[in-house]
Amino acid sequence: MPVPPRESFSHLVSGATTSTTGPIDVEPRGSRLDDWWGRLLSTPGRRRLWYWGGPILVTLLAAVLRLWNLGTPHALVFDETFYVKDAWTLLHHGYESAWPAESDPDFNAGRVNGFLTDPAYVVHPPLGKWLIALGLGVFGATDSFGWRISTAIIGTLAVLILTLVARKLFASTLLAVIAGFLFAIDGHAIVMSRVAILDNSLMFFALLGFAMILADRDWHARRLAVRLDAARSSGASPDWGPVIWWRPWLIAAGVAFGLAAGVKWSGFYFLAGFGLYLIVVDALARRRLGLDAWFSAAVLKQGPATFLLLVPVSLVVYLASWTGWFVTDNGYYRNWAEQAGNAWTGLFSWVPSVWQSFFFYQQSIYNFHVGLAAPHPYSANPLGWLALIRPTSMWYDSPATGASGCELAPCSQAITSIANPLIWWAAVAASLYLVYRLIRTRQWQVGLILMGVAAGYLPWLMYTERTVFQFYTIAFLPYLLLALTFVIGLILGKRSDSQYERTRGLSVTAVFLVLATVLSAFWYPLWSATTVPFWFWSLHSWLSTWV
Repeated sequence: MPVPPRESFSHLVSGATTSTTGPIDVEPRGSRLDDWWGRLLSTPGRRRLWYWGGPILVTLLAAVLRLWNLGTPHALVFDETFYVKDAWTLLHHGYESAWPAESDPDFNAGRVNGFLTDPAYVVHPPLGKWLIALGLGVFGATDSFGWRISTAIIGTLAVLILTLVARKLFASTLLAVIAGFLFAIDGHAIVMSRVAILDNSLMFFALLGFAMILADRDWHARRLAVRLDAARSSGASPDWGPVIWWRPWLIAAGVAFGLAAGVKWSGFYFLAGFGLYLIVVDALARRRLGLDAWFSAAVLKQGPATFLLLVPVSLVVYLASWTGWFVTDNGYYRNWAEQAGNAWTGLFSWVPSVWQSFFFYQQSIYNFHVGLAAPHPYSANPLGWLALIRPTSMWYDSPATGASGCELAPCSQAITSIANPLIWWAAVAASLYLVYRLIRTRQWQVGLILMGVAAGYLPWLMYTERTVFQFYTIAFLPYLLLALTFVIGLILGKRSDSQYERTRGLSVTAVFLVLATVLSAFWYPLWSATTVPFWFWSLHSWLSTWV
């Protein structure tokens, strides 16, 4: 195993504590913390321990916060009423089947086999529900821990992936651990990992695709340079440059984005956003290598190859998520084309009936989504998402006096999907700063982070009249945290900074992380359905729209 570099604490603390450029420059550099940390990581074994131990520790912290008391409440929470019951019928029928009206009390009480054979009309692909079904298959549908365990594991793994992504982006184990720590303790990430709904899985697969795009960036740039050097060495004068077909990380990204779309259609936003990003990155790489036709080469030559490596793979994976619907005979609209007057005629009459039925179902799903405007007390306009105006209350109860944890009435239990306010607002501010920084410096890390934010957020601005919710923001929360981590890195500075600047940067960062931790401890009871006095619950209503 290779030994991590000496600057494993991060590039921020590399180098000597003091630096002189001559007899005039005697200003102290770095800080005492840098000296201590340098001594602590003075051996290859210790650096290796930090290199892997840091990410593992924040992942374990995430696991504790997500798994503790996961089975509480033993009641279907918010949209669990759809997805847990759909997952259970998927295990039995291979398709989502219907339930009698008002079946939640029976399901909560352990009478879980009252489902019908009639198909249910569902408007999200099956993959996220199959993932929930894994927990049901292991623990059974009578155990509320089993309802949520898959989502909790996915949320925990997402913390590990974000940590590794941050280290790749910033070349710093310290910043990677900070990013993972913020993700581990943030309330929105915790709640979405503790309820069995789909959006956490969407976030996970989109983040996995982001990691693959990051890996492909270096892979493609190196091979493009080698191929171009070889062509020039042979006497050729390429105007466009070569086409790079073998890009395994790009194929893997296609798989990940296809899995994201197999959970929710909004996964396709990430596919489209990063598809455009790849064209831009290729164009800039060809310009750096001195190609005259760098733009047309990226669009007309490498662009089609990139499309074929990414999009068809995603579509195949998306279609595979519907396997249960295809191989059974009773899914919703499964036999639509075989009913009188429905089959296609004319140019496309040759299309098999099962595919005609499938395309009709997809069209029906699209019409449902774009026309959804039903009132809901926790509907949140996307224009207010970044300000954290209307978080989603997933569940609320008022335990009776004498109930477990409620010694003095009134008491409250709540699951409120609200981010740690300090982390969220700081991350949003950091993202806005990164827009300015991208214009000024054009750093590739900034562009990549902002593409993640844009792919997860901007498409929703087309649907300001739709019924949508603040919890959808989990899909782009990782990239907000990467933006915040980037700014934290700027505040920390580097070890060669003056002692005053370095100490100030370390102090500001430490204060921020401590305050964020305190706020998470303050909010955690409202993220985990812990019984608290009503007055304590009321202390969290910082805005009137938070209740």
